[in-house]
Amino acid sequence: MKALVLDKYMELNYRDFPDPQIEANKVLIRVKACGICGSDVHGMNGSTGRRQPPLVMGHEASGLIAEIGPEVQNWQKGDRVTFDSTIYPLDDWYTRKGHYNLSDNRKVLGVSPGDYKKNGAFAEFVSVPAHILYRIPDNVSFEQAAMVEPVAVALHAVNISKIGLGQSAVVVGTGMIGLFIVNLLKITGADPIIAVDLDDKKLELSKAFGATHTLNSADKGIFEKIQQLTGNRKADIAFEAVGITETVNLCINSLRKGGKAVLVGNLSPEVIIPLQKIVTTELSLLGSCAINGEYETVLDLMSAGKINTDKMLSAIAPLSEGAEWFKRLYNKEPGLNKVILVP
Repeated sequence: MKALVLDKYMELNYRDFPDPQIEANKVLIRVKACGICGSDVHGMNGSTGRRQPPLVMGHEASGLIAEIGPEVQNWQKGDRVTFDSTIYPLDDWYTRKGHYNLSDNRKVLGVSPGDYKKNGAFAEFVSVPAHILYRIPDNVSFEQAAMVEPVAVALHAVNISKIGLGQSAVVVGTGMIGLFIVNLLKITGADPIIAVDLDDKKLELSKAFGATHTLNSADKGIFEKIQQLTGNRKADIAFEAVGITETVNLCINSLRKGGKAVLVGNLSPEVIIPLQKIVTTELSLLGSCAINGEYETVLDLMSAGKINTDKMLSAIAPLSEGAEWFKRLYNKEPGLNKVILVP
């Protein structure tokens, strides 16, 4: 088969690659669409350490079942499917407790951190266990289904926040995940929803996703403005979708006493936090890891027209042109959001 291969850092080649083998409990999927994730772009230069070459990246994908292992039930060749980015064991303690995203020995599609390698979906075919499959509704396209994964990451963060109707929220970082958090907060009835970013164009886009107010993080009076918008208390809940010290601290300082910070971004392995503020104002810090069963809900929301991924889609391009699109994303081309590659 043909695949887009990270042969070494900063070198992607569209070339022949061995076909994936399927085991008894797996299916072979003919990939119809695969999105370029920001983590793939960062992985390309080796900065994350989680995509060691040679590797086929790609975990935001959809396609058609091409072959079925002998133990697989309830699926047929030709079924339209998408799949979780996490490959998790069914017999793990965390999985049985309802937290498969935390399971020991879990693997992420298209990732190679050193202790395992799982080639991903920037290829004509990919193999995955049948238990991570989800059926695509008839009115959801393959390109839309390839964006279920980032929406599900956002929904997991919103779910663990337990935000209630009318509670105030701040979202720091309005990239892909942050914008979908804004969209989902609107559906849950949060109010106000304050989007924060350095990029005014991203802030303008966040209004289309449901932000009631936008603030540029360079504004020296940002915390006073957040306080004014939230009954002079600051936010009930704040979401951080970047993962560096500056934005984590902005998130924490946006909260009222007893507020809750949900940390989604993890660009930096370590950050410095204001410990005394957290202790003396009884703040809660929650980490949000990947996805834990949100795919089906996201597909239902897409089918009902409540999540519009098309607003984030910048281009649909052949997989053979993938290296060039990676370069454009890496160089932060203005106005370029989600790019979908099609084998």
